[in-house]
Amino acid sequence: MNLTRQAKQFVVALTVGLTALTPTWAQNMVSIKGSSVNMRASPSAQADVLWELEKGYPLKVIKRQGNWLQVQDFENDRGWVVRSLTANAPHHIVTAKVANLRQGPGLNHAVVGRAESMELLRTLGKKPSWVHVERTTGETGWVSQNLLWGW
Repeated sequence: MNLTRQAKQFVVALTVGLTALTPTWAQNMVSIKGSSVNMRASPSAQADVLWELEKGYPLKVIKRQGNWLQVQDFENDRGWVVRSLTANAPHHIVTAKVANLRQGPGLNHAVVGRAESMELLRTLGKKPSWVHVERTTGETGWVSQNLLWGW
């Protein structure tokens, strides 16, 4: 009986240790790896296609089932995607009508561009309350995190 308890404690300690080594964003978020991927109504290649998602589109993982992930987008819509078609490349979606891209992380920095609602941005880095992003045009800047959804 004592050996079983020790074995259980070891497994729990190992699991906690591995979880601690995995970045928080990698535990809950994925992005689309392919050029476009179908989000389906259920975990089956024959299931109805709900949406077609573009490369980089960020999704929150709700559930894992075999080779499938149940995911949720920024509008709380849910569906299923094949796990192998996702990546750990951080991205954000603009949720505001317009988001200013700034030279640095703060309102005191100059505006260097603007991103539109629903625009997909590649995440380059983060600072408290600010996200360093890159637009598909190559333009980079810092955006207030409360104007975005994603990693």
